[in-house]
Amino acid sequence: MKNRFVPLIAALLFSCGNSSQKNTASAPANSSPDWVMTKAIQQKLTPDSIITILKNGNTNFYNFKLTTKNDSMRIRITSDSGQYPMAAVLSCLDSRVPPEHVLDRGIGDLFIARVAGNFANTDILGSLEYACPVSGAKVILVLGHENCGAVKSAIDNVQAGNITAMLRNLKPAVDSTQTTGERNSKNKQFVHDVAVKNIQLTIKKIRTDSKMLADMEKAGKLKIIGGMYDLATGKITFY
Repeated sequence: MKNRFVPLIAALLFSCGNSSQKNTASAPANSSPDWVMTKAIQQKLTPDSIITILKNGNTNFYNFKLTTKNDSMRIRITSDSGQYPMAAVLSCLDSRVPPEHVLDRGIGDLFIARVAGNFANTDILGSLEYACPVSGAKVILVLGHENCGAVKSAIDNVQAGNITAMLRNLKPAVDSTQTTGERNSKNKQFVHDVAVKNIQLTIKKIRTDSKMLADMEKAGKLKIIGGMYDLATGKITFY
């Protein structure tokens, strides 16, 4: 059924600048693989519907069924009307986990904050506050991944330039993870458990250290969730 909507919506979008924005805004979220985020669509979407879109996007990714996106159209519409992304993703820096790709989203869909180890500090929190209370995103996804080099380095207490200070942000996850076996990066289960704990602690820090985001979530206008990306399969386990 999805493919039947594509020609019609594409024709409407290309008709003219202002009418493109109007018709895109009225398109149901799942009616076309190439709908563009506008203020009207952002206002209609709920946190739960956005989470469904992200989950479906990841399913598309690991099943090798990525949707076709008209970047020329997206550039034009988002440039003219401004940006109204649906969600913000706090992701690790790892080159193997590009958030837009693994979630099958495109230009204008997502705010992305990236730092090795996907932790939250003052700068990240400020960025998320801009994304959500200021700009209207309704979901924050803290996205970690398996076999994370930053997590391994924190576990092994790596000392190297500014990396040392950065890894201190991951130490609470290392210290609070009680996995049996050796407490080093050779213990794959320990590495996994620390990565999951880091996601959980990062979500807790967002709620604790940002009153703006916490209040938005309490009011039902925002959901903060976690995800663990599997490098081997492309699948995200959502928490």
